Amino acid sequence: MEGLGLSSFQNLQALSDLLSTHQEEDDDDDEGYKNGAAYAQMGPGQIGPPPKTSKDKPVSTAYMKKNSKDIWSEEEVAEDSQYDDFADPRPKPEYEIILKQNVGAEDLFLGLSRKDPSSMCCEAMLVKIKLPDTKATDVALDVKEKFLDLRTPKYKLGLHLPHPVHREEGTAQFYREREELEVTLLMNRPMDSINLR
Repeated sequence: MEGLGLSSFQNLQALSDLLSTHQEEDDDDDEGYKNGAAYAQMGPGQIGPPPKTSKDKPVSTAYMKKNSKDIWSEEEVAEDSQYDDFADPRPKPEYEIILKQNVGAEDLFLGLSRKDPSSMCCEAMLVKIKLPDTKATDVALDVKEKFLDLRTPKYKLGLHLPHPVHREEGTAQFYREREELEVTLLMNRPMDSINLR
């Protein structure tokens, strides 16, 4: 009980010191403004005794994060690093991933199926890849369950897919007028038999 009283007394004394003015004899408006500005910058962290810091131990900034919600920084994770060939100077083409659903009138107007606009109810994935100055015969495409590998004489793309796909059940079509390759892949997720009924 005595420890609690002493601690409470120290806390009250620190709070009193925080709230009292340092220069009570000076009634000048400018000084009052300066003191008010100083107190406005104080927060709950200044109440109580100052924290003990050891000057022998330097503060390490190696693990400090830029944003408190980030798990890791972008510099730590190299995207597509296992498929990168650093001696290969070919650029990565522009691409876009679009998720597709088969929706009928009963889904749209009546809501008879349990489909919703989320990605869990999508059956297919459409990958649009822009390949300027490329012929369809120059394209080499390899699709794995979670990775799409595209190579042409001018471009190279190693793309990690957001969902697993059926590697044998996809289609690819090259549009010469748009200079674009469209790859449609059927998704293969563990809960598809439940979600897509």
